[in-house]
Amino acid sequence: MADSSGWSLDRRVGSASQLCRPWPAGEQLRRRVATCHVTRPALVLGSAQGNETVDAELCASRGVEIVRRPAGGGVVLVAPAQQVWMDFWLPRGDALWDDDIVSSARWTGEVWARALGSLGLSDLDVHRGPSVETDWSRLVCFAGLGPGEVTVDGAKIVGIAQRRTREGARFLTVAPLAWVPAGIVELLSLDVEQRAKAVVELASVARGLSKALAGAGSHGGSSVVEVVEREVIDSMP
Repeated sequence: MADSSGWSLDRRVGSASQLCRPWPAGEQLRRRVATCHVTRPALVLGSAQGNETVDAELCASRGVEIVRRPAGGGVVLVAPAQQVWMDFWLPRGDALWDDDIVSSARWTGEVWARALGSLGLSDLDVHRGPSVETDWSRLVCFAGLGPGEVTVDGAKIVGIAQRRTREGARFLTVAPLAWVPAGIVELLSLDVEQRAKAVVELASVARGLSKALAGAGSHGGSSVVEVVEREVIDSMP
């Protein structure tokens, strides 16, 4: 279906491997956005991360799918009803298109910031510079800060992974409901000392939507996922 702003809107349900597949060629001719609902837990690796990054045996024993997304960055843990996942497609030549890879994701972050601001969050910021790396950012997505990503009170709340092709650009955006670094760290190939250090150092780098929105008013009986999805869609240019 399409809305009045020229976007085609989709609701996609499936495993993370299904949701990370490229947009079909026939759907790459116009702006599109999909709300993505994953049906099983998955550890989603960046395109450049190797399988040695994760503890495959532990993931298998816990039913956690291991997926590689078509964009860079560190790992992201997703699970049913545990995040808001919005997938945007922008054809090359669109009015929102920007050849500069640093500034090209800015509009996406601004959409998210408007949506979260309308829900009562303050002290939001859209990162407008190049990527900021930390000791853990090459391993864990939310440990660093990339172009267009959104922070609240300095803690990352929305992650953005960008994939550019000759046809256009794809922006995979995720905001976890809760930030629990131990849940990610325990699935990685780290020794006991490294895991303990990572849990401590990653504790304050990000914030989950549920905690951030806790004091931002009633959701009218709707889930946080539904409310945020609706606000993001309403905020799109």
